[in-house]
Amino acid sequence: MARSEFTCDCNIIHQDVVNDALSKMPDVNTFNKLAELFKLIGDTTRCKILFALDQREMCVCDLANVLNMTKSSISHQLATLRKNEIVKCRKSGKEVYYTLDDNHIVELFEIGLEHINHKELERRKNNEKI
Repeated sequence: MARSEFTCDCNIIHQDVVNDALSKMPDVNTFNKLAELFKLIGDTTRCKILFALDQREMCVCDLANVLNMTKSSISHQLATLRKNEIVKCRKSGKEVYYTLDDNHIVELFEIGLEHINHKELERRKNNEKI
């Protein structure tokens, strides 16, 4: 594709569009928090943990077995996710069970996964047509 296909050649500022976007623009603190959220879930190990917890509540031992990692490694990742309110836990006797923090995290994770699977399916279909 030629570069010109992605370049706007006009010199017209659509002020109503600009004003609308500016009026809805969150403050920089909100964008910093959003970027941090995506950084936290942007780690492959954390994504695997989120996937497992999206399936069901689990303890550290179960997560360690699912991910074939040490309990210490899993605990470290869970502490980071918990501190940033991506997962939450509950105690039952000596065991601690983890879940995704709320429906926003569930939806964010599931929509991201759905998008990846959708794009992969599209690629496969397009490759079959060739």
